[in-house]
Amino acid sequence: MHIVLEPLTEGDGPEILDIFNYYAEHSFAAYSLSPLSVEMAGMFLDVSNGYPSVVARNEEGLAVGFGMLRPYSPMSAFCATCEITIFLKNGFTGQGTGKAILEHLVEEATEMGLSSILASISSLNEGSVRFHLMNGFHECGRFRDAGEKFGRKFDVVYCQRML
Repeated sequence: MHIVLEPLTEGDGPEILDIFNYYAEHSFAAYSLSPLSVEMAGMFLDVSNGYPSVVARNEEGLAVGFGMLRPYSPMSAFCATCEITIFLKNGFTGQGTGKAILEHLVEEATEMGLSSILASISSLNEGSVRFHLMNGFHECGRFRDAGEKFGRKFDVVYCQRML
C-alpha cells in the first residue's frame, strides 16, 4: 500500500479520534477506558507540541494511521528522551504503515538530537510488543499489574530504542 505522511493538524482530529477510539473500545492498545470526545482531539497535538507528529494517508486520502513523539518528562535531565505513540486504523495493520511512521519519527528524532525513544505498551497488546522488538526496540522494564481494562490486569511493558 502506498501511503503519504503529512504533519498532524487540528483538522485531522476526527479521523485520528476514530482510529484511537476503536482501540479504546475494543483492545488493550489504548489505555483509555472509554472513547475520547471530539474536544479531546487537540490533546494529541498538545502533548506532541515541539515534536514531530504525522498522519498516514492512503491513495484515497483516508487516514490509516498516525504517530507522534512527545517529551518523556518535563524535567530537563530527560530532554534527550522522548516517548512514541503509533496507532493504525483497524484493518490496516501488517501493511508497512506502522514501520513507515516509525522510521519517519526516528529520522526526525535523530535530527532533533534526541538519543532515546521509549514506548509504553500493554502486555496484552502482543502485536505492538512484537512490532517494537522487531524494529530496534528492546524491552527494558515492566510495571506488573499496573493497569486494568475489561476486568483484566496487565503489565505496562517499557521498550527503548537508542538512536
